[in-house]
Amino acid sequence: MRFLYPALLQRTGEDEIVVSFRDLPECLTSGVDEAEALAEAQDALEEAIAGRIDDGEPIPVPSARQAGEHYVVVPPDMAAKAALALVFRERGLTRVAFAQQLGTDEQAVGRLLDPRHGTDTSRINSALRVLGRELVVGVQEAAPLRGVSG
Repeated sequence: MRFLYPALLQRTGEDEIVVSFRDLPECLTSGVDEAEALAEAQDALEEAIAGRIDDGEPIPVPSARQAGEHYVVVPPDMAAKAALALVFRERGLTRVAFAQQLGTDEQAVGRLLDPRHGTDTSRINSALRVLGRELVVGVQEAAPLRGVSG
């Protein structure tokens, strides 16, 4: 799954653009201009995904972008955690069973699945490979960063 979600930007006032996500209705944020709104959107998206991991809620497959929407990328570290959480749930494993497969303890599995615990992506990929999956990294054009000149 690609962790790239469509977002709608709507100007609600002279100094506010609200960002919403069809796939994650709980995820709302805003900014004073488009660049700030999109930067805030990435932060909000990361938190929405982390919250869904924490709460054991589904992480939706991103919808196709519609006219007028912008894509917002889940930051790579969180995308890796979300991928692991999805596969872990898909397999119907317990943490104890997963720990046995990994040759580690339940605490280590808890850290692997904790969206707010910093885990090296190579460790996440190793865990995914035990489950028959692997991370794939891609590169694409990025939206311009605010305050950065070329």
